[in-house]
Amino acid sequence: MLTFQLEQSQENLSSHAGLALFGATLKDTQLQLKLNQIDLPQAKQEPQISHNDVIVSYIGLLGLGQSAYETIEAFREDENGFKLFLDLEAVPSCATLRQRLNQLAEMPDAANLHLTLKEESLAILKRKQVVLSPVLRDLVPLDIDVTPLDNSKSHKEKVSRTYKGFDGYAPIMAYIGGEGYLVDVELRPGKQHCQKETPAFLRESLALARQLTPKPLLARLDAGNDAGDNLAIFIEAEVDFIIKRNLRQESKEDWLKWAKLCGQATEARPGKTIYRGKVLLRKSLVLHGEETEQRLSCVYDITARTIDAQGQLMLVPDIEVDTYWVSLADDSVETIIDLYHDHATSEQYHAEFKGEIDLERLPSGKFKTNQLVLHCALVAYNNLRLIGQLANECDRLPLRKPAHRRRLKTVIQNLMYLAARVVRHARRFKLSFGRHSPWFPVFRQVYLRLSG
Repeated sequence: MLTFQLEQSQENLSSHAGLALFGATLKDTQLQLKLNQIDLPQAKQEPQISHNDVIVSYIGLLGLGQSAYETIEAFREDENGFKLFLDLEAVPSCATLRQRLNQLAEMPDAANLHLTLKEESLAILKRKQVVLSPVLRDLVPLDIDVTPLDNSKSHKEKVSRTYKGFDGYAPIMAYIGGEGYLVDVELRPGKQHCQKETPAFLRESLALARQLTPKPLLARLDAGNDAGDNLAIFIEAEVDFIIKRNLRQESKEDWLKWAKLCGQATEARPGKTIYRGKVLLRKSLVLHGEETEQRLSCVYDITARTIDAQGQLMLVPDIEVDTYWVSLADDSVETIIDLYHDHATSEQYHAEFKGEIDLERLPSGKFKTNQLVLHCALVAYNNLRLIGQLANECDRLPLRKPAHRRRLKTVIQNLMYLAARVVRHARRFKLSFGRHSPWFPVFRQVYLRLSG
């Protein structure tokens, strides 16, 4: 059996050269200027480590898939790595990171800091001219959904029972385009109903989305957000929408009778019939400050089963009823239903955000600090997504399967944790990659795109 001798060299090696890509995306923003202008009223003196160094350091940690404050300690002495790649004056300690995030989160105008992080992240995407894939004609999807975060067995502020049956938080998120860039995020207590405070979130999300693209939007929401206030916002903003309806007290049997009379029937198999169609329904809305009754298009998708999949006859037919508020009056029922089913892709975005950036369990016991953490994560998430999409466009991508979108895990493993040697010569820094580094050509092309 081969035995290795171990030694530690004096060379400046880095296992996370991908942070240089983060530094390239952040250097052209106004983030440093805006963050360092923040005046903390509770601070007794000017902080030795700037607000920019604290926030950008944490964004860098998240870009490596690390959310715990303690992981910053491994990078404090990394003068020619973490600090250099992110262009920091100093790397904060774990205690400084925790205390400063708490202080910034408790500011009276912390909402302005959240907005700054969102706007600067979207400004990066706009400057790099990211592609936002439409789902129909020029319609760019805006998927809005709540996803619970499991923080069970913790005593964090406002952790409570979620609709998934565990204790945690229930943030709402808005993603844009077929690529799934994150436009807006808001942390909420676990027990908060998904519709509470959603109208204000929708208005902000629409405003942010329009900063990124002038193309028409298609908003897609689940049944928990079937509310007249939401419909009114989209109608007033001239935004197309597909919102799954909440049947509430409506009878499934009555819907089936209607569908048999007016819908188009398809026998999927013996004993299973699907009825689809479109109908106009009256809905009372408040538009431009006045209450009015509107006739809105409703698409229905009704399944009636009299025989189960194993061929067993049912004593009572099983009826499934799905109905949707839609603004796409000229498109076919099948197209609209497929567009709504495509909304489920946002569950993949949630999984990447929670698992691959390590934010299922938020790091702080303070609710406001965790709100700030989510907004830092928005910047890291979009940077990783941008890097992945740029890598997809490169020649000689060392992945066998083509894909429209790369998972964040793929980006972190292959590009963020790419090993390199940091060389300083003639007052200039150089990254030297290994001779057999298959991802170097991709890294080089992405870096030139981001730093150009």
